[in-house]
Amino acid sequence: MVPAEELSIALPQATLAARRWGDASRPPLLALHGWLDNAGSFDFLAPLLADEWQVVALDLRGHGRSSHIAPGAWYHYVDYFDELRAVLDHFGWAQADLLGHSLGGTLASLFAALYPERIGTLLLVEALGPLTTTLDDALPRLRRALDQQAAFGARRPLRVFPTLDDAIAARVLANDLSEAAARAIVVRGVQAVDGGYVWSSDPRLTLASPQRFTEDEVLAMLAGIRAPTLLVLAEPATSYLPSAMMDRRAAQVPGIRVRRLPGHHHLHMDEAAAVAAAIRAFRAERRAA
Repeated sequence: MVPAEELSIALPQATLAARRWGDASRPPLLALHGWLDNAGSFDFLAPLLADEWQVVALDLRGHGRSSHIAPGAWYHYVDYFDELRAVLDHFGWAQADLLGHSLGGTLASLFAALYPERIGTLLLVEALGPLTTTLDDALPRLRRALDQQAAFGARRPLRVFPTLDDAIAARVLANDLSEAAARAIVVRGVQAVDGGYVWSSDPRLTLASPQRFTEDEVLAMLAGIRAPTLLVLAEPATSYLPSAMMDRRAAQVPGIRVRRLPGHHHLHMDEAAAVAAAIRAFRAERRAA
């Protein structure tokens, strides 16, 4: 198995932790994890791709070993785009390929539409654009988010897990992960405290989003993607990624390839070999074109 190198990326707005697989002279593939996951979620897939890329998997701000936002601030979805652009600039990458799962895939897909000149190839697992809202829900959602933010200081203390195995078991139950997959995320996503371990992710990440795009807005933005794009989806479909919606979104992206593989939402972990094979087949198709 290809070993990973630990990185620390000092940006003006944050210090991000990351892992790199593969030689730094190879083309860059920036990997973005899902909500409340971290760079460890690529521990299975990245080594299978490291013969073609240097795979750099970030801990997004507030996740894993990366810094949190300041007290009293919000996690604004759009702030991640500033950080992604800053990461590309930090490494001096005029252009990079993007790999994203879940939240990371929603960021990758919109970033590719925003900055098409910066993205070579787009590889998405269980994501194409963000979750959306309806016009009727816009005002109640904003009120709900503001109320949660105001009440945040009164939240219960973080749950303390007596052992690492207890935290892993909780993650297995929460996400229907294998023990090995849960361990990869948990060992990077906890910090030691008196009495055991707590999650290292910022609890504010669990607050309601104050604003979301509408589905029509997302469809319009996805049409801006110009990179060759592969979308890998789990079969059966994840409940909040229904096939009809994902098909409509995919139809907005010129030349996209969609693959459906047996598995669950964390397909890139428990079915890493199948996802890697789909990526390699897509690359071979692109080269032959």
